Amino acid sequence: MARLIDKGTREYTCALIMMFFGSLAAFGAEYCLQPVIPILAQDFNLTPTQASLSMSFGTIGMAFSMLLIASISKHLERKKVMVIALGISSILILLMSITEEFALILALRFVQGILLAGFPSLAVAYINEEFNPKIIGAAIGVYVAATPLGGLVGRILISTLTDVASWRMGLMIAGILYLLSAIMMWIFLPPSLNKKIEHGKIKIQWKDFLSLLQNKKIIMIYLIAFCVMGCFVCTYNFISYVLMAEPYNLSQTIIGFIFVLYLVGSVSSAVMGTLSDHYGHGIIIVISVIIQLVGILLTLFMPLIVKIIGLAIFTYGFFGVHSNACAWAPQSCQNDKAQVSAMYMLFYYIGASTFGTIGGTFLSNYGWSGIVVFETVILTIGLILAIILYKKKE
Repeated sequence: MARLIDKGTREYTCALIMMFFGSLAAFGAEYCLQPVIPILAQDFNLTPTQASLSMSFGTIGMAFSMLLIASISKHLERKKVMVIALGISSILILLMSITEEFALILALRFVQGILLAGFPSLAVAYINEEFNPKIIGAAIGVYVAATPLGGLVGRILISTLTDVASWRMGLMIAGILYLLSAIMMWIFLPPSLNKKIEHGKIKIQWKDFLSLLQNKKIIMIYLIAFCVMGCFVCTYNFISYVLMAEPYNLSQTIIGFIFVLYLVGSVSSAVMGTLSDHYGHGIIIVISVIIQLVGILLTLFMPLIVKIIGLAIFTYGFFGVHSNACAWAPQSCQNDKAQVSAMYMLFYYIGASTFGTIGGTFLSNYGWSGIVVFETVILTIGLILAIILYKKKE
């Protein structure tokens, strides 16, 4: 085995910095269009449902790419694939900033989603293979810390530049910064030396994936993820429409800062994850879905501060469910852990793509209250599944 990256070395510093900025860029690219969905609707003369496809096409690309990545990861050289995926994704953002056809933006987003799907799994694999086992926890902690920050910083950057110039300028500058991150990773990230790449025939284990759907416990966890992620993306896709309109009239920049509430998710993941060690995943998921329900119902009230508090509570509940569900799924069967996690992410992103778009119809016809009623029904279904799951032995 080649030399491992150890604390105090130049390789350690370079690897941590590059993984941090790579994560910032990858997750910033994933959510680059979410804060400007209402602006896209204006520029391309779209309904909220149509405009939200700019997010849904990216997440649906990620969803189906997950199964492929889980099957072929052993054939991939970690650093090279991460850099290429991030670099091409950045170029696609630059192309989005100059295209005059919304259909082309959707096509670019779909390809971008396929590329970005592999970054998280390959990044974690790189850290586990290249770092000294004694410091892997700290290294992954740095990477994970950049995950919500990437989406947050990207949204704020693009929202602010949209106010100052235009959404096209926002995308262009973001694309350039993300491309620079990819180039820096190529130059400074230590090469992958401890993973033997398999060169045999690539084969997707469809039977193994399908066998997961015969496990009732696993499928219920997947369906809960489908429900809560769908509602989460639906909320943040369309809340901008409400906040930009009367009586709030918030600027695009201020709306970008609404996504600071994502940091509540970091607290929730840590707190609810710790509680699950003592009380089990089942009860924590039930409580978290209830918290998410309470949060979305609070957004019905008109005062802005109550709406923001509702969003914070909603966000806290979502991350409580997600952190526990994604940890519980691989523990619930004997299948390959990568396949279990990949199928989880498939349901997770299909939920985002489906409800993140359908919600636009409710917004157009019934306003924000229509979205709240829609999500209340979906979350109630998720809660019923969570209660049934809790009553079964973990």
